[in-house]
Amino acid sequence: MNKFIFLIDQTSDRLGKAVSWLALLMVLVIGLIVILRYAFQIGSIALQESVFYLNAMLFSCGAAFTLKEQRHVRVDVIYTRLPPRGRALIDLFGTTIFLSLSTGFIVWASWDYVALAWRIREGSAESSGLPFVYVLKTALLLLPALLFIQGFAEAVRAYSVLRDSAETQSKACRP
Repeated sequence: MNKFIFLIDQTSDRLGKAVSWLALLMVLVIGLIVILRYAFQIGSIALQESVFYLNAMLFSCGAAFTLKEQRHVRVDVIYTRLPPRGRALIDLFGTTIFLSLSTGFIVWASWDYVALAWRIREGSAESSGLPFVYVLKTALLLLPALLFIQGFAEAVRAYSVLRDSAETQSKACRP
């Protein structure tokens, strides 16, 4: 099981670090759009839409990495003051209840929307826009899939902390 968790963590690491470059690319594309528009009076719908694609992929593929690195927003006043067992309980509960339900809801709510986009090979509403809106909408399914997989690894890690602390306590109680 540890090898499987390690594989999930490695995948999240590699994907997160790879897509982090999309932030730089997005800044460069936005800079190009501004230069073209204000210096040369040239507008490009396709370039403007590409920013949406980059942002969607950055967010969707980077969320699991953010979860793995514990960089998500944590609104918990007592979490940092708790011992490892208490933090593991919160992590296990939050992952199994909130994260799994949230990712399941996103898949449930998005499935038909994304499937229709693929069925009709949806493109941009603008004639000079990008013809791959169906690929963009796939990010709605990619996000919960990656989060659920990384959440599984986090839940197993929290369970391991709880199991190890229970074993340590039982050994300490023996005469």
